[in-house]
Amino acid sequence: MTFRIPLAAAGLALLALAGGASAQQHDPATPLAVASKIALRGEANEIAVREMRIVRKNDILVVQADMANMGRTDRTVFYRFKWLDNVGNQVGDGESWKQMTVLGLGQQTVKSVAPTGAAVDLRLEMNVEPR
Repeated sequence: MTFRIPLAAAGLALLALAGGASAQQHDPATPLAVASKIALRGEANEIAVREMRIVRKNDILVVQADMANMGRTDRTVFYRFKWLDNVGNQVGDGESWKQMTVLGLGQQTVKSVAPTGAAVDLRLEMNVEPR
């Protein structure tokens, strides 16, 4: 009986996390640490951001993100990076939307560089077209 109480509490905590995660509707194959950097517009449609590498080079943030298509159907992904300062405000004018196709069961890497050294965080905004 005492084992079930912590398990139930853990289950409630997972449901709370899943509720927050489902608001973003990220693919379950996307790690939560990466999902916190993604602003998904609509459904993930079998696209998962498996890994995101963020480094600071010459006082400028540089990011690479690996997008994997978990399905057999090619997907069109629209994406852009939003760079944020230390209080969460957008830095720079913002990137324009970019379009790419991720082949079925394939992977693509997207890259970006912050516009200024004031950027300390980012969000990868994505819209995945259904087929």
